[in-house]
Amino acid sequence: MAGMASNIPKDRTVAALGEVWASITDLLAQLDDADWRRPSPLPGWSVQDNVAHIVGTEAMLSGETAPEVDVDRSTDSHVRNDIGAFNEAWVESMRAMPPEQVLNRFREVTAERLAALEAMSPEEWNAESFTPAGKDTFGRFMQIRVFDCWLHEQDIRDAVGLPGHLTGLAVDVTLDEMATALGFVVGKKAGATAGQSVSFVLTDAGSVVRSMHVLVGDRAAVVPELDGPATVTLTMPVGVMTRRCAGRVGPDDLLDQVVIDGDLALASQVLANQAYTV
Repeated sequence: MAGMASNIPKDRTVAALGEVWASITDLLAQLDDADWRRPSPLPGWSVQDNVAHIVGTEAMLSGETAPEVDVDRSTDSHVRNDIGAFNEAWVESMRAMPPEQVLNRFREVTAERLAALEAMSPEEWNAESFTPAGKDTFGRFMQIRVFDCWLHEQDIRDAVGLPGHLTGLAVDVTLDEMATALGFVVGKKAGATAGQSVSFVLTDAGSVVRSMHVLVGDRAAVVPELDGPATVTLTMPVGVMTRRCAGRVGPDDLLDQVVIDGDLALASQVLANQAYTV
């Protein structure tokens, strides 16, 4: 566990998971079978595959054994690592299912997980755990689950042309999780130097949803505020920030929606290196 363990509030995080799962359920209930087959922004995955992925992860967390499905990395070019192969086994196991059956599985497994999380003790919530970001608390893993599920909801919305759910608790928790990576993005990936700073101003329908500031000292770190103007301020809609950081679009995509104020060289370094998820 690098540094101190994350102290993630349980009630807020569990409520955010409940919110995002309810939003996904409502969204899926509007879709026809053709919508479920539409390709999503994730290579090789349809709308149904995104749902199957969430079902599989939550089923695994409920203690279910992964299905025994052969995943051929030579033909499935989008499967790039062990985590990808693990995910693909669950997805492949549900590919032939009727959408209604997958939706019922989604409803069942998320209801089961919500009940289990609500019943969890503070000790269990704060216990050391595997997470996709390395060893941390189980609570941090659940914060990452909010981030992951909300991103997949946006993938589905993009696929079927039904934008939405860009504000609320799940978005707040998603941005909390994204903030943990911004020091890495600005310092390590973009190569910002000591004394430089970057502000990310995220908007929805023109209103500011969140401002996040990264200051480079001995290392780049997110800070509550800066003493003066940032070296560069990048203003963009929440959905543009999340899609770019999650690698859903290329580094040159959606730039027409980014407003740059300040050092253009640093801005271009950050924007070229925004994606950080695996």
